Amino acid sequence: MNKGRVEAFTDAVVAIVLTIMVLEFKTPDEPTFAALAADWSYLVAYLISFLFIGVAWYNHHYMFALTKHVTKKIYWVNNVWILVMAMLPVSTAWAGKFIFEVQPEIFYFVIFTFWAWAYAALSYTVMRANRARDPQIAQKIRNMSVYRLHANVWFWLVWLIVFGLIFVWPPISLVFTLIELVAMAVYTPADSDKLF
Repeated sequence: MNKGRVEAFTDAVVAIVLTIMVLEFKTPDEPTFAALAADWSYLVAYLISFLFIGVAWYNHHYMFALTKHVTKKIYWVNNVWILVMAMLPVSTAWAGKFIFEVQPEIFYFVIFTFWAWAYAALSYTVMRANRARDPQIAQKIRNMSVYRLHANVWFWLVWLIVFGLIFVWPPISLVFTLIELVAMAVYTPADSDKLF
């Protein structure tokens, strides 16, 4: 399968998701900064989700730049990943509007969790597709911070604690997401900006 087509399709979905998210941010009814600040919670959720997509796209680009071919399995796992990502505008809008409410923050956290599972599955599938022919590529994918993080039992133990804390302080879901994304953004592979 032509990997360029899969990358182009993924890029198009990512662009649409970003566009829909920004459209959820309503223009203030008054020409004051106070009116703009009234929507601070959605702005915070939007910025975190924007970072979410930016970091995900960067790592996705790295992975697809490494792989030599795209199998049918990679194609379908990639589709599951972008399906979950397409739910971000809804979860972001709801979590941003009701930042101190439990159920919207749980929904955001569940979408984040499904995204993490889908991304872990995609990384694993791409790594396996390269393992026999190109073990060095498979190892580079295995060394990606996003791959190692989602395969780490400590990450999921912290996830469990954070899930429980949502019932005490709901915005912890956004804080946890932000911390993970910053870690994934900072600890990108050293050669990630040298691929083309």
